[in-house]
Amino acid sequence: MADRLQILVLNEVSAKGLQRLPADRYVTGKNVTAPDAVLVRSADMHAMVIPHSVRAIARAGAGTNNIPVKAMSERGVPVFNAPGANANAVKELVLAAMLMAARNLSGALRFVDELGPGRADMEKTVENGKSAFAGFELAGQTLGIAGLGKIGCLVADAAIKLGMNVLGYDPDITVDAAWSLPSQVRKAASVADVLRNAQFVTLHVPLVDATRHMVNADNIRLMPPGAVLLNFSREGVVSNDAVLASLAAGHLGRYVCDFPSAALLGHERIVCLPHLGACTREAEENCAVMVADQLRDFLEDGNIDNAVNFPSVSMGRESAYRVAIANANVPNMLGQISTAMANAGLNIHNMVNKSRGDMAYTLVDIDSAVSPAVLADIASIDGVLSARYLPRAAD
Repeated sequence: MADRLQILVLNEVSAKGLQRLPADRYVTGKNVTAPDAVLVRSADMHAMVIPHSVRAIARAGAGTNNIPVKAMSERGVPVFNAPGANANAVKELVLAAMLMAARNLSGALRFVDELGPGRADMEKTVENGKSAFAGFELAGQTLGIAGLGKIGCLVADAAIKLGMNVLGYDPDITVDAAWSLPSQVRKAASVADVLRNAQFVTLHVPLVDATRHMVNADNIRLMPPGAVLLNFSREGVVSNDAVLASLAAGHLGRYVCDFPSAALLGHERIVCLPHLGACTREAEENCAVMVADQLRDFLEDGNIDNAVNFPSVSMGRESAYRVAIANANVPNMLGQISTAMANAGLNIHNMVNKSRGDMAYTLVDIDSAVSPAVLADIASIDGVLSARYLPRAAD
């Protein structure tokens, strides 16, 4: 049996995902040394010494803030994630959050909890007190969505089915997302446009420099009086100070988020949930299966799908001999790679090359075996970050 690939698993990962890495080819566990890849959920890898044996990192979730992506890019290591795998779970939580805010359910629950089981006048107290928690219905309200990826599209569709009007904004919407977006969604021109024209605003964007404090003191005032702001993206997308100031001024109606912080706790018009967005059995399984499949496809065939720092590259096998090369996106790289192979008497059967920003990635199928010396020559080319030989036994 050939040596099995070693996968370091830093967190508890769904067994369904690990089953996609068959035991005859892979060793998975927390005590793996010299791993070929790392499978992670929430563990912070920034302070971790990542072995140079690591060829890929796979995050069983959407965000990759816990992974040193830039450092991995410099080493030619793709970082995979699972966009959309937890989308339905987040969508359902957003709907629950809107209902909680519209019907003042958190206040109503606190009121009932404080009644006490031995209270003799409970029925009268309930009847007299319930009017303080009167809310409003979602039907007919306008929901503004900033970020129209998989989650945003699902939220839009569900809101429309509840009778809401939907306004959406995403300057970087993908073709797939545009196709799946309900036709009833009205297009907003900016985040400010969303805030200004929606009674509910929900955010579904990654936390990057451009989205940090996307909602802030300058634009939160644009929201209609009594509006509800929902944040199930990342904590830093919303300025907590701006939220607290707007609530204190009686302008913002409620804030519901998935990220508790000391500044927000205990406020009667703030609901903080303990990061429950992807905390369903189904979402955890979907994420684990998705990244395990991506990791296996990369390790065995060099294909890349859903890497946050690499282009998507896939090529069907037409030869048992394949080389996968990650390199800086600079001129004449393909020429140098082809020359190194030609000088070794190798015939290129098929090749695909794609780039993304400063990163380029190439798959090359060859008609005959590649020697370690040739692979070393390719790896020594200035600008090549990594080169792997991926032979496959004949079927």
